[in-house]
Amino acid sequence: MSRVLVARLDSAGDVLLAGPAVRAVAGDGERDVVMLCGPQGAPAAALLPGVTEVLTWAAPWIVDPAPPVTADHLQALQDLVADADVDRAVILTSFHQSPLPLALQLRLAGVEFIAGASVDFAGSLLDVRLKPGEDFPEDQPEAERALTIARAAGYELPDGDPGLLRVRDVPDVTDLVCTDPYVVVHPGAAVPARAWPAERHRATVDLLADAGHRVVVTGGPGERELTAYVAGEHGLDLGGRTDLRGLSGILAGAEVLISGNTGPAHLSAAVGTPVVSLFSPVVPALRWAPYGVPVELLGDQNAPCRGTRARNCPVPGHPCLADVAPEEVAEAVERLAHRVPSLSSRREKRNA
Repeated sequence: MSRVLVARLDSAGDVLLAGPAVRAVAGDGERDVVMLCGPQGAPAAALLPGVTEVLTWAAPWIVDPAPPVTADHLQALQDLVADADVDRAVILTSFHQSPLPLALQLRLAGVEFIAGASVDFAGSLLDVRLKPGEDFPEDQPEAERALTIARAAGYELPDGDPGLLRVRDVPDVTDLVCTDPYVVVHPGAAVPARAWPAERHRATVDLLADAGHRVVVTGGPGERELTAYVAGEHGLDLGGRTDLRGLSGILAGAEVLISGNTGPAHLSAAVGTPVVSLFSPVVPALRWAPYGVPVELLGDQNAPCRGTRARNCPVPGHPCLADVAPEEVAEAVERLAHRVPSLSSRREKRNA
């Protein structure tokens, strides 16, 4: 069986958005997909249908803080790839990234065929080179960009696959959340510029509880103080109590997720749950908003921070998100909750 390496070296959300491209490469099971990811993205790769094996390596040109560029570090990647016994590779990147540093390393590891999208001349580094802005538009959702690169390499989605985000092995988490309907609030964000103020999240939990909603607050192990504060007296605090797979189960059972532009928003889309997206325009919503599910997009998309890719807000007062009122978020939840199909029908749609 052919073994193809698919590379996406950034965060969990970026890896989840690569899911349709991964399924195209895997086909109907006729190819093994070895996914190469950074440390943040590897747990998400393990959830993707079609992935046979996950390799983890921290790219000095992507990971922040970046590891030193040393001969040993570069050799470790070449050894990983050589041991994986792949003969072809598809490098998935965003508009601001180059596939060429990785392509060079893959060539040295013996990979015979490499496809990617590059604005720079690729020479012998890429066998298939798409030119962004010429061969395909840059202003498109990241999931569609990745699928375009996979198609250029010769891989199409299997018949009947609509190209939505998906994850596999979603667990039953009723022991954590019970069976009554609930809304999830995920207040954390790895990038501070994308975070809505904690006090606004807490006020939203109170408003939702007053309106009769049961609210579940989620977060990672390092966010327990934040989730406890946001949950307050009315929310169920699950901060630090699940891994990414467990979070997929919590989101799959939710009516709506409230989240910033962060990995859980894309995980929510992958299980079919609508999102109230508190979206900071430091990156374009057209490219990185939750894909393929109903979304209420909140935040000033024309704020001065637009397109800066800033990790810390460059504008005093964080106006793109700080001006969003809790009442607006609660109203957005109500609009989405009235459109939510049953959990069983959502699962049937995703598994079709």
